[in-house]
Amino acid sequence: MAAIKHRRTALERVEKFISDTYFTDCNLRGRLFGDRCPLASLSYFQTPRRIPYEEAVVQEFGPAQVGQSFGPTWETCWFKVELSIPSAWAGREVHFVWESDGEGMVWRDAQPVQGLTKEGEKTSYILTRSLKESEPHSLTLYVELACNGLFGAGKGSMIAPPDPDRRVTLSKAELVVFNRDVYELLVDLEILLDMAQLLGEENQRSFQALYTANQMVNVCDVMDPSTFPATRDLAAAIFSQRNGESQHTVHAMGHCHIDSAWLWPYEETIRKCARSWVTVVQLMEHNPELTFACSQAQQFEWVRRSYPGLYARIQDFVAKGQFIPVGGTWVEMDGNLPSGESMVRQFLQGQRFFQEQFGRICSEFWLPDTFGYSAQLPQLMHGCGIQRFLTQKLSWNLVNSFPHHTFFWEGIDGSQVLTHFPPGDSYGMHGRVEEVLKTVKNNKDKGRVNHSAFLFGFGDGGGGPTQKMLDRMKRMSDTDGLPRVQISTPDQLFSVLEKESSQLCTWVGELFLELHNGTYTTQAQIKKGNRECEQILHDVEVLSTLAVAQDKEFQYPASQLQQLWRLLLLNQFHDVLPGSCIQLVVEDALQYYTGEQGAWLAGPSRVGASPAWWGCRGSNPGTQSTLVLNTLSWERTEVISRPGPNGKETLGMSDLGVALVSEFLTEGETANREMLCLFLPWGRALLTVPFSIANGCANQFALFDDVPLYWDAWDVMDYHLETRKPVTTMLKPLEVTLAGGLRGSVRFSLKVGKSSTLTQEIILDAMCPYLRFQTQVEWKEAHKFLKVEFPVNVRSTSATYEIQFGHLQRPTHWNTSWDWARFEVWAHKWLDLSEHGFGVALLNNCKYGASVHRNILSLSLLRAPKSPDSTADIGLHQFTYAVMPHQGSFQEAGVIQQAYSLNFPLHVVPASCAPCPAWSAFSVSSPAIVLETVKQAEDRPEAVVVRLYEAHGSTVTAWLQTSLPVKKAICDLLERPVGWGLSLEKQGLRLSFTPFRVLSVLLVLSC
Repeated sequence: MAAIKHRRTALERVEKFISDTYFTDCNLRGRLFGDRCPLASLSYFQTPRRIPYEEAVVQEFGPAQVGQSFGPTWETCWFKVELSIPSAWAGREVHFVWESDGEGMVWRDAQPVQGLTKEGEKTSYILTRSLKESEPHSLTLYVELACNGLFGAGKGSMIAPPDPDRRVTLSKAELVVFNRDVYELLVDLEILLDMAQLLGEENQRSFQALYTANQMVNVCDVMDPSTFPATRDLAAAIFSQRNGESQHTVHAMGHCHIDSAWLWPYEETIRKCARSWVTVVQLMEHNPELTFACSQAQQFEWVRRSYPGLYARIQDFVAKGQFIPVGGTWVEMDGNLPSGESMVRQFLQGQRFFQEQFGRICSEFWLPDTFGYSAQLPQLMHGCGIQRFLTQKLSWNLVNSFPHHTFFWEGIDGSQVLTHFPPGDSYGMHGRVEEVLKTVKNNKDKGRVNHSAFLFGFGDGGGGPTQKMLDRMKRMSDTDGLPRVQISTPDQLFSVLEKESSQLCTWVGELFLELHNGTYTTQAQIKKGNRECEQILHDVEVLSTLAVAQDKEFQYPASQLQQLWRLLLLNQFHDVLPGSCIQLVVEDALQYYTGEQGAWLAGPSRVGASPAWWGCRGSNPGTQSTLVLNTLSWERTEVISRPGPNGKETLGMSDLGVALVSEFLTEGETANREMLCLFLPWGRALLTVPFSIANGCANQFALFDDVPLYWDAWDVMDYHLETRKPVTTMLKPLEVTLAGGLRGSVRFSLKVGKSSTLTQEIILDAMCPYLRFQTQVEWKEAHKFLKVEFPVNVRSTSATYEIQFGHLQRPTHWNTSWDWARFEVWAHKWLDLSEHGFGVALLNNCKYGASVHRNILSLSLLRAPKSPDSTADIGLHQFTYAVMPHQGSFQEAGVIQQAYSLNFPLHVVPASCAPCPAWSAFSVSSPAIVLETVKQAEDRPEAVVVRLYEAHGSTVTAWLQTSLPVKKAICDLLERPVGWGLSLEKQGLRLSFTPFRVLSVLLVLSC
């Protein structure tokens, strides 16, 4: 009988019919599970280690029971589950239900089969979909339970430091009959209810969905399953009404963003990968249409080593095209702070891994959750076989809404990549009506493209897709009133976007995230370790390559270098290098830096035991000489230190290479150099070249209050600038430590904040164009931000900042919201403020946060957040920065080369050898070209790879000269043959560069 329906009461009637809170004694939800049966036996043992299955199952298990709590945090409990399925359940679908606060993994027949995480809506394992008499009714399972949640164990909030005493409770462990027909009806009603609520009263489909749902409640007798088919037919009539041809298509792809470390340590991530991926594989067994995009070669490698059986299943689904490796990098790295060479190695290691393991490289760069994207990335993607890019993080912008979801992104060299931001602004959708509607409504490129990505699955802490997500989207595949939803792949999406790309806009330059700019400074020791290890690996590769060229018996340490690079690349993950991780992760990261990699810092493993490598054949034990190694490609004349009574001397170097020096200059023989006069807040030092300080003092330390809105380790807010307090309290007055000659220096100490101290030595070396500030800080603050400022008499509307393989300009004013949103930015080794004919550069050896507002250059030194690591940055810090006034442009003054020299010091090694001429392996004819890398080729021991880039922003032709016996040269960024070579001429290799071009050259050596 037709009846007048009140919209609100009809909606609430349907809500209550499927509610898991109200009226479950008589509604449909209460019929989801049928009979229940307790476990036959439950026992456990607990361990502080993450142990393999084979070790776990032979332990002594003790009794356990539902309701019991286990812990503390990061412990692991293994449960032995013995169960017996009642024979009366024949023909029924039977689930093993497990609910706890921890993350679990079901093991069956010595293999992982199901992840269990209440936060990820995975609380049951399907034992059988229809119990047969031939199936085993009694069996033993094991459940591996991590005493932490999907997002770690934060005390009081998700990002709070972990609670070390947190315990997880086993709230349910039993066998149940699962009523699949009830489940299907619940999903039908959920979709119809969402359509009724979200399409709005002005939309006819809203009322059609509401009236259909209401009628389904009328027809369905929850106690009589024979009414279920007719009830479902009502829903099918709505879902079968098709869209028009112009409807937007949503490309749904399973996804499970797993942070390689964040609120949990690296070791736990290995298990997160296994728990998530085994669940995906299980879903694929029963849903052959399911696709799953999965990034990060490191995580594949973890699973390959720790779960070989699971990995073999993954390889099968990769071959079927369902389990899809994406990204092409070793990890989803930070997009700002790694060096250019590190970014190349992310792609090199990642693409080689995917090629070796799955027979193909990735065609999409996949980086959905990092904190901004360098303007050099498009060129690096192109050079590594990638011309497509997916991310969504700029949807987090605090100030300005990014104007596109699908566009071409152009880097500083002019390279373009097709870029897509899923318009739903998430990589963890659940397949709901609300999400697909937002995907269409939010799309900022309507009319240009009619397709977009929809990534579904629990993420960050793992989890991945669920069956319910898939079932929701099946009902929305082509239903009038909703966007068309199809299970797709990244290649299918980008292929259709490429066909529709003629009207797309282009964004030029960096993709700057207007949030999380505190990550340029947080956890300073991690950032220092990153910069130092990048320098160490650079030098080891250069020197090992040259050693091979000089001594055929020397073995290039290829496998060790790969291992060390992979550790460094792992630490560049986007919650580790930025410092937004818990203390356990910081400890792991610093161990990687100071452990095995630290062994390269000195000793024979770094520069070799035999000076004969460097061309010195005749030894003379009576002659004490010094071996000086320069790993950069230009001549350097610097003050160096050698043990002895006259330990500080000056040496000249010739290009990239080696010199043995047995005769040192004395201070009296050194050319006099005008001493500096630097005005400091605490006195006048006897050190500055003629550059004037504007309205204040150079090297002014300033302390700011640093209390963000929520993301403590991540964010520094604009209002912190209103709390500036100069640091002026002296602890030790200025004193001269070296009076002049080859080196002049002064030292002083300051009190910083309530409890911290800063000691600094200001150094000027003969022949050096910059003034160094060697700084030591004992940092004991909370929610404070320390910076150093240099106000200068330079006027320019933009400042220049070094990025990977180049530089870019950012405004020094705050004219627009886009300008002032960049009140804190990032740079690598230098930044510069110049007007015509003059400028000042600020160099550093391990800092990244910086800013230039008006005429004040500022370098961010230390923060003190308390979440997620309550001890962040507390302790001793040592770092160096330098100020370099210069005539002309920064290019003409050699700022780029001087910043390299600060970061790559000369190596001074005692040697007993007869004097020999200086030897140079490489030189480049143009100062605009930086020879960044010299290494052995990955697959060809007889070949050397050199990587160069244009650093000035100019078009230039340069000659690469080498003393190595080269017979041919082939270019390729991934070190693959590309079918074209470079001709060798008398002057060397003639190379052509456009602004900021990165060029890799593979040199095949003569035997």
